[in-house]
Amino acid sequence: MLIRRPTDILPSEITSGDAYLHRREWLKQAASMGLIAGLPVLAACDAQAQGSRLAGVKANPAYAPADEKINKVEDFRNYCNFYEFGTDKTDPPVMAKALKTRPWTVAVEGEVLKPKTFDIDDLMKLAPLEERIYRFRCVEAWSMVVPWIGFPLSALINQVQPKGNAKFVELVTLADKAQMPGLRSSVLDWPYVEGLRLDEAMHPLTLLTFGAFGEVLAPQNGAPLRITIPWKYGFKGGKSIVKIRFVEKEPRTAWVKAGPSEYGFYSNVNPTVDHPRWSQATERRLGEFSKRKTLMFNGYADQVASLYTGMDLKKFY
Repeated sequence: MLIRRPTDILPSEITSGDAYLHRREWLKQAASMGLIAGLPVLAACDAQAQGSRLAGVKANPAYAPADEKINKVEDFRNYCNFYEFGTDKTDPPVMAKALKTRPWTVAVEGEVLKPKTFDIDDLMKLAPLEERIYRFRCVEAWSMVVPWIGFPLSALINQVQPKGNAKFVELVTLADKAQMPGLRSSVLDWPYVEGLRLDEAMHPLTLLTFGAFGEVLAPQNGAPLRITIPWKYGFKGGKSIVKIRFVEKEPRTAWVKAGPSEYGFYSNVNPTVDHPRWSQATERRLGEFSKRKTLMFNGYADQVASLYTGMDLKKFY
């Protein structure tokens, strides 16, 4: 099967959230009525997506956006991008269900005084887990509101103590062809690499994320560990992370390598800077019919605009 590069895919070919979710609901209803034989597949997929409850998590209302309705958990689990498991929205919920998230280690290395390899369960105990409700904006111009669970990435950074020449943080995703069938394609240069400037990584909003909707992350959503940066497009948040490296030079990230004219290193949500093939001025919130205006920095300008003082945000997109 020929898999096209992302730059070859037209926005008109991207299934809308509403169409996808309505199609899935129809399949469930049809299966329950015996009209199709798809029920076992759907049920297995949904059962696998149900993670374990995370106990002792405290909600932090300080980060909840005003007048925003949290999306349904089905939106979050069943409409997602994770190219290691396929390029269609329908692929990750099915193809990622066999991902083994235990045992799992995360190597923290590079320009730090105290490099360390963490067991994922020990890493989860490094700081108190809290629930934060964030807006999530995809570069494809759809969005949702998600109650994430984690703690600030800065808690980990402070423990490993970056050296003075550490200017960037590189995030590396697992690349295991035995578990990730999407790696057999050349759609991206694997492993998936993302990166942040150190001050962005240290910002209180940047969340080392272990769960969502009260449960551990489902495999298709980046289990067991992902990064959430709510003022940036969603692809900046690496999923299923196995390595965090502190480096002196800006990392060459997966999407910068795939399409540098379309996906810049910073990728801050900016309604005034369009994607070359579609507008970023508006977005479609999953579950809503009408489009809404996209907010600068996804609505977090008061908290993060100072990080980019003096920068040309059209040049450093």
